Amino acid sequence: MNFNSDNAAVVIIDPQNDVLTPKGTVWEAVGASVTENNTVGNLERVLKAAKDKGIGVFVSPHYFYPTDSGWKLNGPVEAGEIEAGTFSRRGQLTLQDFQGSGADWVESLKPYIEDGRTVVVSPHKVFGPQTNDLVLQLRKRGLQKILLCGMIANLCVESHLRDFLEQGFEVTVISDATAGPRHPEWGDGYKAAMVNYRFLAHSVLPTDEVVRLLG
Repeated sequence: MNFNSDNAAVVIIDPQNDVLTPKGTVWEAVGASVTENNTVGNLERVLKAAKDKGIGVFVSPHYFYPTDSGWKLNGPVEAGEIEAGTFSRRGQLTLQDFQGSGADWVESLKPYIEDGRTVVVSPHKVFGPQTNDLVLQLRKRGLQKILLCGMIANLCVESHLRDFLEQGFEVTVISDATAGPRHPEWGDGYKAAMVNYRFLAHSVLPTDEVVRLLG
């Protein structure tokens, strides 16, 4: 595999406090997986390696605005997010109360995301990139290979993976730069995602191997 600035991009999904820090609204469900995978540390390593290599980084965030409370056709995860205020912002055109909120970036990742080079696309509203401009931003740059990471493994990350494949991209998922929820009845979302990644993605690699390939 050959990743360079002409053909590859790192795509990071939802590098936000609500899913990656103990103060987040989703931490009870994902905290064990995030901790075991060292997800935040591995995301930082991937971002540093990409920046050092000159590979573009694209962030697909998740935001809910007050007007989204009018949604009436929500699945269980969407309903839970809206009820808990996950990824909530005051509005599309204001950053009031954003700093340090659940929707804000994880602090250790901010230097990489806010360096003036990272492309932060419009928010995906459910799970996949069909509702934002991520694919357009990648296509406009002629990028074909994606190193995919972020949160949550079996929801937004897998949904992005599936759409990228349908769009003709070559996708490598970084297995320990993501994490998933555990539910007493629904099961282990991370384990479910790993099964599907191996069936679907072109490759599934740990952070150590990705950093080596980008070195």
